[in-house]
Amino acid sequence: MKPYLLAESNWGYIKDARFELAVLPWGATEAHNYHLPYATDIIEADTIAAEAARIAWDKGAKVIVLPTIPFGVNTGQSDILLDMNLNPSTQLAILRDVITVLNRQGIHKLLILNSHGGNDFRPLIRELGLEFPKMFLSMCNWYQSLDKKQFFDNMGDHADEMETSLLLYLRPELVAPKEQWGDGAERKNKIGAFREGWAWAERKWSKISADTGVGDPSAATKEKGEKYFKAVSGKVGNLLYDLAKADTSDLYA
Repeated sequence: MKPYLLAESNWGYIKDARFELAVLPWGATEAHNYHLPYATDIIEADTIAAEAARIAWDKGAKVIVLPTIPFGVNTGQSDILLDMNLNPSTQLAILRDVITVLNRQGIHKLLILNSHGGNDFRPLIRELGLEFPKMFLSMCNWYQSLDKKQFFDNMGDHADEMETSLLLYLRPELVAPKEQWGDGAERKNKIGAFREGWAWAERKWSKISADTGVGDPSAATKEKGEKYFKAVSGKVGNLLYDLAKADTSDLYA
């Protein structure tokens, strides 16, 4: 039993335990090119949360990782078979119920560990922060914690070299043979403001990618995945420790 993972814990242990921080990993179930599993975001959330929590726990932080939410916002992928969608309003309802439990039971710090680019928890945290003034609510996108250029040759944001490398390290048996990998080519928006990033519209996934990937995975290796996983988990682990030990009434210098 890992004492920082709720899914592996039992009542004999939990009934006398006290925790400083809860962590809620949140993933998605969606196509990841021709070669990665639909559970890619879930696997990444599970493994990074567990390893980061172990690091924080070993330093003395009492953290508890809740089971990963497996579905995310996939409104731009409605025509991709079995890409599962939770609307943001549904996420708000789920998050409110989770926070209600934590708040009632005296765990007043929550970090959402986000593993899916379509999820945006900031508006939800703003709204729920007003409803639950005792709670300190926060989120992080683990995939933005480090400069990927220090680890990978080809940049992308979905089933790319980074995600393929991670899965080659974490779950190689779920990665299809390399000859089946798509090239992850992305069709860009014709309107300049969207290409430049200062205007935004949701991407229609079937229009921008033939294989559902965005980013060339061809240079991915297990060794790159291992190096990146350990670096990301270490950085997130430090965040968990800092949050667990922080006096949230005195955060600003």
